Amino acid sequence: MKTKQLKKLKWLSMLALACLLGSGSAGADERPNILVIMCDDLGYGDLGYTGSKEIRTPNLDRLAANGIECRNGYTTHPYCGPSRSGFITGRYQARFGMEVNLTNSHFDMYSGVPLTEQTFATRLQKSGYRTGVVGKWHLGASFPFHPNNRGFDYFYGFLSGGHSYFPEDVTTTKPLLLDNGEPHYSANEGSCWPLMRNNNTAEFKDYLTRELSRDAARFVSKSGDEPFLLYLAYNAPHKPLEAPEETIAKYSNIKNKNRRIYAAMVDEMDQGIGVVLDALKESGKYENTLIFFFSDNGGSGAHNPGNFSTSGPFKGGKGSMHEGGCHVPFIVHWPAGLPEAGKFDGLVSALDVAATSVALGKGDTSGSPLEGVNLIPYLRGEKKGSPHEALFWRMQDGVAWSVRTVDTKFLLEQKKYGGKVPVLYDMANDPYESTDIADAAPERRATMAKLWNDWNSQNMGNIWLQSGGYQKWRLRMYEELYEKLEKEAAKKKPIVIE
Repeated sequence: MKTKQLKKLKWLSMLALACLLGSGSAGADERPNILVIMCDDLGYGDLGYTGSKEIRTPNLDRLAANGIECRNGYTTHPYCGPSRSGFITGRYQARFGMEVNLTNSHFDMYSGVPLTEQTFATRLQKSGYRTGVVGKWHLGASFPFHPNNRGFDYFYGFLSGGHSYFPEDVTTTKPLLLDNGEPHYSANEGSCWPLMRNNNTAEFKDYLTRELSRDAARFVSKSGDEPFLLYLAYNAPHKPLEAPEETIAKYSNIKNKNRRIYAAMVDEMDQGIGVVLDALKESGKYENTLIFFFSDNGGSGAHNPGNFSTSGPFKGGKGSMHEGGCHVPFIVHWPAGLPEAGKFDGLVSALDVAATSVALGKGDTSGSPLEGVNLIPYLRGEKKGSPHEALFWRMQDGVAWSVRTVDTKFLLEQKKYGGKVPVLYDMANDPYESTDIADAAPERRATMAKLWNDWNSQNMGNIWLQSGGYQKWRLRMYEELYEKLEKEAAKKKPIVIE
């Protein structure tokens, strides 16, 4: 019997068993567990299944081989904070003005994903899911925006946009400096602070990627009969480039030192994913756990040939509106619900994680409408075509932007990456964006422009400062304030008691 037939027979048997169990046990909850694994700044070409001959990723390769490989999977923004804002809400972040990396300010009651927006964790929490997030947050640090107040029952990780990987680097007093000796404003936003477990500090004693993996595995193992949502947000392989020496030694054949360390970081992440998958299997939850895997954006440094990450066949990397910025490895794996492995070519977005999860988990659908699509009918072949007719991107009020349909892409790149005028690509015949056809296809260009303008008309302007700019602004504000206070204090006469 063929493999596909065996898998289909296995699936039908599981469904029949579930029906029998369900008929004999009132209240049995058959909704899937949901595990979302997001990595940070991964280059598209840096996994085995996406073509890497250097980096070993057997666990992710097996997930892709036994699940659905979405070959046109995208995030909503080409760098960290906005991408995560879109994913966590299931809505384009430009709808609520979140187009920059937020600062890690524990005292700013406005710096966070707006409270008018529900996270998809909140939507599932309301329907009885046990929810947890392990790893990087980067969506607001003051208490209204803390994960425990945004739909997650459990949190272990860090609130900032990055973190050192070794416990000996943890400090609360030593600032990180640039080469010129000036404070590194962005890096000093908690990247060396202790980790947190819910509302308390939490130590870690091993390489950070390993600690996050073990904690995620514990969350899975301790889950009871109620379904769970676990968001495992690795900061790997985001800088700083740090990895255990023994893992770096596995890649001694790579001459570029930075890429050698980067490869070890990806390797450690893959090993950690294996730890979590083992916990799912040992707890009997593997078959009915829906797993999503993707990166928050493209690889850092991928614009520079010979740098530590690679976008594979795609142009650009993190920060770019070309494919290397937002076209990411994207896997959907669910043995009980997607018994046949395969590849899917329709347009898939990180927005779809929320929509799919809420649909399957019967989550709350009130409030702002989700903008993703339930992918399962498409991945099963019950619905044909692409889940999205078009996907959209915008950076800081339009300094760069893009719109993609199944067969066409229209974009304006950032000026620092050479963007001067909008360019148009035939994605059906030129998926790697080698030839601009804007002048040769004016009608096609006009159609794409209208698509983007119609979408953009529903957005609002960005209302936050970039994290580094925020820190400098706050410093200047306090310097000016204290200078004013000092002058006023000098004018005051001392109080004389008679």
